Amino acid sequence: MRTYDFSPLWRSTIGFDRLFDLVETAQRAGEDNYPPYNIERVSDDRYQITLAIAGFSPDEISVTAEQNALTVEGHKADKAEREYLYRGISARPFKRQFNLADYVQVKSAAFENGLLKIELVREIPDAMKPRRIPINGASAGTVHQLESKAA
Repeated sequence: MRTYDFSPLWRSTIGFDRLFDLVETAQRAGEDNYPPYNIERVSDDRYQITLAIAGFSPDEISVTAEQNALTVEGHKADKAEREYLYRGISARPFKRQFNLADYVQVKSAAFENGLLKIELVREIPDAMKPRRIPINGASAGTVHQLESKAA
């Protein structure tokens, strides 16, 4: 795996700390693929994360949204010991984290047929949306042109 040295960028950029942290985290991330998941763009500002968590019930799963992170955790309740001849359905505890962009909010979570679906929406505040700025100044009729001297 390649490693990148971000120290030259740290010296010349301000306010990109989170971006560099995300890149470093992505580099260190292991290949833990449990539980499998999909990330889907539903529309320009709507997303859906679907996790396949067969064998878990809704009360064994927790979904936590913090400022720029979404954490999904699952812990299987200890029930009576069973003797499995073959165990192909994994029920191990898991913790899956997703980094969210600014202004992306978790709207809902639903559990159906072994799939956990989490709806996300990007809601940019009105103060952050582009707006047209009127230009104040003299009208064209009141502008005086300065005469230039001929050399």
